[in-house]
Amino acid sequence: MKLFKRDKTFTKPIVWLTTFFVIAFHVGAVAALFMFAWKPFVFAILLWWVAGSLGIGMGFHRLLTHRGYKTTKLVEYVLTVCGTLSLEGGPIFWVATHRLHHQNADKDGDPHSPRDGGLWAHMGWIITGRTLPPNEAAELLPYVPDLRRDKFHVWISKWHWVPLTALGLALLALGGWPYLLWGVFFRTVVGLHCTWLVNSATHMWGSQRFQTHDNSRNSFWVAMLTFGEGWHNNHHAKPQSPRHGLAWYEFDLNWYGICAMRMVRLAWDLKVPSTPERRWKHSMPQPAERRLDRLFWPAILLRSASSFESRGMALPEALNPQSTGLRLSRGLKEKTGVPYNCSEVVSQAVEFGEV
Repeated sequence: MKLFKRDKTFTKPIVWLTTFFVIAFHVGAVAALFMFAWKPFVFAILLWWVAGSLGIGMGFHRLLTHRGYKTTKLVEYVLTVCGTLSLEGGPIFWVATHRLHHQNADKDGDPHSPRDGGLWAHMGWIITGRTLPPNEAAELLPYVPDLRRDKFHVWISKWHWVPLTALGLALLALGGWPYLLWGVFFRTVVGLHCTWLVNSATHMWGSQRFQTHDNSRNSFWVAMLTFGEGWHNNHHAKPQSPRHGLAWYEFDLNWYGICAMRMVRLAWDLKVPSTPERRWKHSMPQPAERRLDRLFWPAILLRSASSFESRGMALPEALNPQSTGLRLSRGLKEKTGVPYNCSEVVSQAVEFGEV
């Protein structure tokens, strides 16, 4: 797959405000190289782990998006604030986009598939504003009803830039320009590209342990850069599992962090599949039969489209059962009273069918 061949990035208009900040942070990252000092460098590595591992990997991804484990609200909010330090938007935008990705992985409707170009999957979808503005995109909101009911997540999604800005001002005041450039600009740019590599590289290069009906791959080097998120084929096989590294050599720092939380009783109900790994390929659903069952990520229940109709809104194509092939299992229908031909994601989005 050619990186720039027929790349969708070059067919869409650029959102200049977003592009300005992307360029500005890259300029700041380059400037940091001319103000190198060991203490700011080490501090930047610490912040990289706080934002990338605690915030994105353990917080935005494995907790908020997939609900792979449970924790206290206080810990959930702390991890969320850590995630905002990555400059990847608020939780509502991040989680909704990722749930949409899993529903349409490498198909029409996937917001960042390399099938639309390597650059598009890496950062083109960001600078062209495919899903922006983050808190007003109507097609994304139905994917996060659980977060939309939480006042803190609604607030932090609107003001997600505040923690990073406050951090930058504090570093400038207490440590000067070297700490600001390394702790904010350089660290943020590295973190952004590491996350974007999961969207691009791990759908282009690597090995496939499981046949997941998409192009997800396991990548050792991406896993090393993202604290374990690079074992992407493992993740797509069982998306809700908080453990991505399955073999002893598959380093997964985010999983180790969740285990540490469990040891001190800050995490529980870890959704690690009980099915032996060798039988996963037999338990994975076929593309046209993606049922919302206990062992498949879209344990997202779909409910009536009446809310769209009552507001005069057209049903988003991504939520149309006829276009996605998604349907509720009989057990979930009996529990919820929701008809099979439903369309809006409800609150028990990733609770394995528990209502």
